[in-house]
Amino acid sequence: MAERLITINTVNLNNNCPECFSTKGLQLTFKQRFIETSFYKSITREVSTEMNCTVCNTPIYPARWTNDIERVFEYQMKAFQPKKASKKYKSLFWILIIACIAVITAVIGLVVYKL
Repeated sequence: MAERLITINTVNLNNNCPECFSTKGLQLTFKQRFIETSFYKSITREVSTEMNCTVCNTPIYPARWTNDIERVFEYQMKAFQPKKASKKYKSLFWILIIACIAVITAVIGLVVYKL
C-alpha cells in the first residue's frame, strides 16, 4: 500500500519570514493524502499543511509563527477547498469480484443439480 501526500494548492504569503525577515518568499502548501493499492486508488479527507520560506530555504514550524502569520493561516484554511474524498476500484478488484460470483454460482448450480 503506497501512501503519499499530493500537493493541492500553494499560496504565496506577504508576511515576514520569522527566520530571514523577507516578505517575498513565504509559501503555504496544502497537501492531501492519496492511497494506492493493488485493488483501488483513494483520496482521503486528511489535509496537511507546510509553510516554507523560499528565500532562506527553511521550513517554518507553528512554534515560530507570529500573530500575523496565524491570522493569514486561519484565513487560508477557511478559503481552501480540498478535493472530494473518493475511491476508484482497479481492474483486479473487479476481476476478483466476478470470479467469486462465478464460483458461487457454479457451487449453487452443482448443489441444485445434485438434488
